[in-house]
Amino acid sequence: MLENFFPAGWDLNRIDACAGHPPESVLDRQPWWNPGFELIPCATVADFDTMLGHEIAIQIRRAREAGRKLALILPVGPMGMYRWAVYFLKEWGVRCDHVYGFNMDEWSDGQGNTLAPDNPGAFRFAMEQALYGPLGELTVPEKQRNFATRDALPGYAQQIADLRRAGAELQVVFGIGRVCHIAFWEPHFASEFASVEEWKAQTHRLGAKLHPLTIEQNALTSFKSRTTLVPARANTIGPGLFLAADRIIGGADGAFGRGMQWQGLSLWMTLRYGPDPWVPSSFMPALPGRLFFLKELAGPLVADCN
Repeated sequence: MLENFFPAGWDLNRIDACAGHPPESVLDRQPWWNPGFELIPCATVADFDTMLGHEIAIQIRRAREAGRKLALILPVGPMGMYRWAVYFLKEWGVRCDHVYGFNMDEWSDGQGNTLAPDNPGAFRFAMEQALYGPLGELTVPEKQRNFATRDALPGYAQQIADLRRAGAELQVVFGIGRVCHIAFWEPHFASEFASVEEWKAQTHRLGAKLHPLTIEQNALTSFKSRTTLVPARANTIGPGLFLAADRIIGGADGAFGRGMQWQGLSLWMTLRYGPDPWVPSSFMPALPGRLFFLKELAGPLVADCN
């Protein structure tokens, strides 16, 4: 039953080799990593949330101090960092009217239609509750908050290009999916393109067909195991946007407790597989910025039946 389950372009032996490195080697730099790419280990989830939130807040603060607009592509997952980003920005009294937020994805149907903004399952609802609302009077103006709807998502590329021409910086905040997606740009999309360059040029997709492992990842991490509630499609940005970042801010915190986790293999594939469209996250270390990760994800990734 697994014969056609994993993405066709995955080299399973290569993947297994990625996961076989000793934990202490996770920081070893690879030839394709950007000189400005940093890995930041975090001892606990609390540390992870605080450090990642501080990184988002400090980038917002630095852009304001430089008199520069900041285009931020934002995820819903991970989420714990937003509470700390709000905390630091409020402590410093940093207004965010220079920030333009672009949510990277949203659940949808086959035509790209999304949930209502007030639906508790909608990513827009999550962002309003976690970031924009709690910032209060310091918040990003409503007209500068962009969400991955059928009408808005196709315009992201032009909006961001216009902002950058006006001197704005583009930063991408991201998590890593179980199948190494960034946003909901899935590995199986690679089969549709004749070259890496063509794949890299894709800015978005409406009603993207999700991989079963993506659906199960979200069932476990967001829907309390209730697979039947997870949509099978989503709107998403593509590599034409997430690989265009001036700087990245990544996070991997996928541990369940009791020594169990879901994200260690995905982290190692991101760091060791080498840039490949069948492993979308493998391109991220080629960009400048920071990837924060929970130390236990480095392993060792061995069976534990206790």
